[in-house]
Amino acid sequence: MSALAAAVVAEARPLAARATRAGRRMAVAPVRCTAEEQAAAAAAAPGLGRRALLSAGLALSAAAAAQPALPAHANRLLSAEWEVVDLPVEKDVLLLDIAFTGSDPNHGFLLGSRQTLLETFDGGKTWEPRTVQAAQDEGFNFRFNSISFNGDEGWIVGKPAILLHTTDGGKSWERIPLSAKLPGAPVLITALGAAGSAEMTTDQGAIYVTSNGAMNWTAAVQETVDATLNRVISSGISGASYYEGSFSNISRNAAGDYVAVSSRGNFFMTWSPGQTYWKPHNRPSTRRLQNMGYTPDSQIWLTTKGGDVYYVDSSGEGKFSQAKINSRGFGILDIKFVNDQLGYACGGSGSLFKTEDGGQSWKREKAADELAANLYELVFTPAGLGFVLGNDGVLLRRIAQV
Repeated sequence: MSALAAAVVAEARPLAARATRAGRRMAVAPVRCTAEEQAAAAAAAPGLGRRALLSAGLALSAAAAAQPALPAHANRLLSAEWEVVDLPVEKDVLLLDIAFTGSDPNHGFLLGSRQTLLETFDGGKTWEPRTVQAAQDEGFNFRFNSISFNGDEGWIVGKPAILLHTTDGGKSWERIPLSAKLPGAPVLITALGAAGSAEMTTDQGAIYVTSNGAMNWTAAVQETVDATLNRVISSGISGASYYEGSFSNISRNAAGDYVAVSSRGNFFMTWSPGQTYWKPHNRPSTRRLQNMGYTPDSQIWLTTKGGDVYYVDSSGEGKFSQAKINSRGFGILDIKFVNDQLGYACGGSGSLFKTEDGGQSWKREKAADELAANLYELVFTPAGLGFVLGNDGVLLRRIAQV
């Protein structure tokens, strides 16, 4: 099997003709997948070989041409710790990720559905719409899924498959061509420590790494999740079946380990650098899995549809322990930690919780109950900034504590 995978990698061809502004080729070693899987991936990302891939470096315009300027209002205080940020977006926009540059901790970008891209220079107090003109050339309404910076070098991925790259803190963006045969849609991008280095992950479990500014990519796994499940279907993983190898949520820790929830929420998978394949695991209860991630001490946290929170060791195979949290039946959609003791959880119907004992017990932020939105993403920056993303364009910003 490894010899077959190695042969596939060795014979990898460039995914697209060239990224014209740099005049360079981008080669990606594909993971092993069936012809049916490649066809499905191509159908999910149509038209990526057309004229938009021949666009030059993309200028990030300060004009809000594609984002109509909406009336500005003052941010609204929610509690002593959180404020609701007024955003220049329509209510149906789904906010998806935030990242700040390494050179200026107050300079960052917020992105989401309908090609939403907002920029801040004051730590997220105010945001202005930005547009990438060439992202509109194919007529797609891209969903920008993930953004990551190392210094002034940044990356954005989205669906249908799109990859943007900047080296000047987002003043200009270059579009990097991606193949219609890319296994799955890019859902996570991580800027690595060295210049020109990044790691891109798709919802079918493909992981690609570049060290030269996306001129070439190397596959970190040798087969899609579909292929892995088909190969281990008799290994005792409850709920696993043929052709359901996609993820609803993927999380990565600083060491490069991954944990991912299956699209049906009935099992989860882990991967660590150096492993050839993803490893499937059984869930701790019959309730559907919502999301998973990592604690500061490298444990895995896990949330279920009924609002339960569990912890397990980083292997995913140890004994699960359950945290004390009165979720009132609402699903917990994300958990993030600021340090070893302080952390936050968010979920359905304005659910917002805080822990000060490393996640063993949680206290509800009752002021958030008035929010008519599901809160589903937490982001905390090394500089101490904190945000909660919700539907209907809701953004919470952590303010200085009284």
